[in-house]
Amino acid sequence: MAPRSAEASRKTKETDISVSVHVDGSGKSDIATGVGFFDHMLDQLSRHSLIDMTVSAKGDLHIDDHHTVEDTGIALGQALTKALGERRGIMRYASIDLAMDETLTRAAIDVSGRPFLVWNVSFSSPKIGTFDTELVREFFQALAQNAGITLHVTNHYGANNHHIAETCFKAVARALRAALEPDPRQPDAVPSTKGSLKG
Repeated sequence: MAPRSAEASRKTKETDISVSVHVDGSGKSDIATGVGFFDHMLDQLSRHSLIDMTVSAKGDLHIDDHHTVEDTGIALGQALTKALGERRGIMRYASIDLAMDETLTRAAIDVSGRPFLVWNVSFSSPKIGTFDTELVREFFQALAQNAGITLHVTNHYGANNHHIAETCFKAVARALRAALEPDPRQPDAVPSTKGSLKG
């Protein structure tokens, strides 16, 4: 399998973002978005997917965190799409139930080329510190749309909003890691009867 690495950037009047990914990495990350909680979540995404990530984002944080979080998801998704190419030789499907203290969250992924998000996650507070909890969904919507993945995330239960958000990132990371693993039984095949995972 060829090296699966790529870069993407996004510059608008609202944000200036550069990202790089190395799918077959070791989970190293260099994250700087200006949003502390989001940096922590992206570090979890990298660490548990074993995708090396560099993210540099400057956004209109004087307004709020929305544009920075969403546009980072867009750029990361675009970089993943570039890195995966034809998606040849991948396992494609994966799911995991991930526990963290009192919280349990499931993520299921199809690296299908067809973007779709099903989000069954609720938070009991609009904020985790200064971070808007609604932005967790916005990030995964942008990531799924631009990475061309079908993503289902369900929080079964949980009391602590930090834990709920963190299990979403960790569960997606672990499912993504498994879905992108090389399939030793068909290393050169596109895992689809259509012969394409381009959507």
